[in-house]
Amino acid sequence: MSVQMSALRDEQRPPDNELLQVVQRGLRAQPKRLPSWLFYDEKGSELFEQICEQPEYYLTRAEIALLREHATDIANVLGPDVRLVEYGSGHAIKTRLLLEHLQTPVSWVPIEISSEPLRISMHNMEQVFPQLPIQPLSTDFTRPLRLPVPPRMPGRTVIYFPGSTIGNFEERDAAQLLRKMRGEMGDNGGILVGADLKKDKKVIEAAYNDAAGVTAAFTLNMLTRLNRELGCNFELSGFRHRAHYNAMIGRIETHILSKREQRVRVGRMQVLFREDEAMQVEYSCKYSLEDFAELAASAGLAVQHVWTDPEGLFSLQHLTRASAK
Repeated sequence: MSVQMSALRDEQRPPDNELLQVVQRGLRAQPKRLPSWLFYDEKGSELFEQICEQPEYYLTRAEIALLREHATDIANVLGPDVRLVEYGSGHAIKTRLLLEHLQTPVSWVPIEISSEPLRISMHNMEQVFPQLPIQPLSTDFTRPLRLPVPPRMPGRTVIYFPGSTIGNFEERDAAQLLRKMRGEMGDNGGILVGADLKKDKKVIEAAYNDAAGVTAAFTLNMLTRLNRELGCNFELSGFRHRAHYNAMIGRIETHILSKREQRVRVGRMQVLFREDEAMQVEYSCKYSLEDFAELAASAGLAVQHVWTDPEGLFSLQHLTRASAK
């Protein structure tokens, strides 16, 4: 079914006054912190696609290898007549590998906050799956969703959350998001979620500190966005990217560091940054299989199946309601 681009809603983001409040609140905190969703303006989304192509960034290659190895089995587990609701669809490269194996899918519902990647992925999918109903939502998937009415009755709704984005949420927030998915999937639905696995520290840190500096550009683009949208005066040359793996907690911690003492205008606020002061902008949690099963259980979910890539770097996990047998 053809999708009219005019059906897309405008990209959702907080109004400027709310955005300013979020940023000012984060910069008043000790230590300073900003939400990672600020990365994903149009330029940030482009840079993230480039990150996925860097030789150090194993995650995308591992997930694609996993799907190529196990897509048939995954499709058999999910069953026929699935409505696939995808959180953070991006350019949907991995989704194609899954849809190719699903039996008579009812529809694909891509949810993406950045409208341009959504348009591109829809166009590409229409070329490959001309008969597949596509029902896009350009919005923030962490907010309450009103899913579109499916074109026919699905056998089940499956929430697809590829990549390792679940790891960007602290444990409490990740459990809350999984509970939200649990409600959206319905009684007999499922969740198909990617989870990056714990591994050698050097491998993990290299993935977030690529030699070409794409991840650093991605991180600092957040400041460019604040300059453009809020009239701030961050000087990018005065800041740098740092990503460090905290093995005790099991997560990458990404910060923007001030190279010198400086003041930045944020609305009517003047924010002091001391030399080497770190502003936290993202966590990327890594899991053991036991860790993730405990997280799922805290959201009322049970792990039914786990698939990993041939090197055991990454996992795709199928969750259902904990009471389901």
